[in-house]
Amino acid sequence: MVFRNADLPALFHRADAHAIARQGEAVGSTRAQLVLLVVGAATASLPWRAELGGGFQAIGVLSTLAYAGVLLLTFSTSRRKAKAQWQLNRSAADFIKSMCWRYAVHGAPFDAGSADVDALFTSRVGAQLEELRTVGWDQEPPGPDLITPRMRALRARSFEVRKETYVRDRLIEQRNWYRRKQEVSRGATLLWSSAFALLTLVALVFGVLRALSVTENTEVAAVVSAAAASGVAWSEFRRHQPLISAHALVEEKLRALHLEMESPLTEKQWSAAVYETERVVSPQYTEWLARHGS
Repeated sequence: MVFRNADLPALFHRADAHAIARQGEAVGSTRAQLVLLVVGAATASLPWRAELGGGFQAIGVLSTLAYAGVLLLTFSTSRRKAKAQWQLNRSAADFIKSMCWRYAVHGAPFDAGSADVDALFTSRVGAQLEELRTVGWDQEPPGPDLITPRMRALRARSFEVRKETYVRDRLIEQRNWYRRKQEVSRGATLLWSSAFALLTLVALVFGVLRALSVTENTEVAAVVSAAAASGVAWSEFRRHQPLISAHALVEEKLRALHLEMESPLTEKQWSAAVYETERVVSPQYTEWLARHGS
């Protein structure tokens, strides 16, 4: 049996879509702010002074517009709370997905011995989402379709079928996802570290030339420094370096859990193993590892 994201309830898909949209908004806004800051510094340092009439200079106008754009984006992002809604919707989507998997394959606390497991599942999900709403999550409460037919179908299958489906479609899929994220983060870290080193070297050369009275030009060093600072800010915003270690640790933990699940397990051991796997793949666990590692 195959169990994919399409088999999850509509509430998951709404939260996931909102998380992706708000992530794009937050990331795009931050990128634009940093670019505009560099553009503002670059145009302000240019020696060209084209008059537009009435005492206005073209370069000054461009620089002013760039800085005004930074302030406008800052105000808009703060008002729309894109980053907060991105994180809240991502937390909601991942929580719903995790609970649905636990329900479907008899993971704790929804093992075979649970009384009225449907009511337990609905109440647990509803309670957690209600907590998210108290801190600003803006989605509708869970509806009656929270348990999908495919979730019920998988839950009704034999232990071996549930085990095979979970290991293949959840655990291995998550291992591959964390491995891909590590590769992306390593590439981004190398790119931005190289760019920062190159820009710093250029600023250093101009600083030495000015110290030796070879040149009086300070504008290039200022612009390069602004670009380097923006690169550092972008790298910190994307958190590539701490996430490499966090994702590697999660992937290693999942590998150990994979080996454990391939060994003979009782239903009770299986329920606990699923619970532990879902704990490890939760965003909160990754966030803790990233903060601890950094």
